[in-house]
Amino acid sequence: MFHGTYRNSIDSKNRMIVPSKFRDQLGGRCMLTKGFDECLYIYTMDAYEEMAERISKLPQSDADFREFIRDFFGNSEICELDSQGRILIPPHLRTYAHISKDLITMGAMDKVEIWSADERGDADTAKMMKDKSFTDKLREFGI
Repeated sequence: MFHGTYRNSIDSKNRMIVPSKFRDQLGGRCMLTKGFDECLYIYTMDAYEEMAERISKLPQSDADFREFIRDFFGNSEICELDSQGRILIPPHLRTYAHISKDLITMGAMDKVEIWSADERGDADTAKMMKDKSFTDKLREFGI
């Protein structure tokens, strides 16, 4: 399980250092893809396969699902962590996530999220914990 938040950046060759806490769980190889909300996701190879299995159950007769499948898999990249724990973020994924330099890298349970620090900034996610309609939604799921 991935947890914690780190501030890091990409270098002049568009590589980011994956925080060491996350590197250990990734095992030297991972999948990088578009995430929701204009961030990027890093999955372990196993977690990516599990996601692919769930996605394969979507009805491909639905045009929206077909487009999602194309977008998700067409923008996925296998990444090998180099000896310094870096991965390359390709141009199309940097553009999607508005990444120019500074990053916020967050554990998000089964994946790592990569955010542009300019976009994510100091987002006050704690306000959700105070929002009654949101906490009511969580309660529906036993949380």
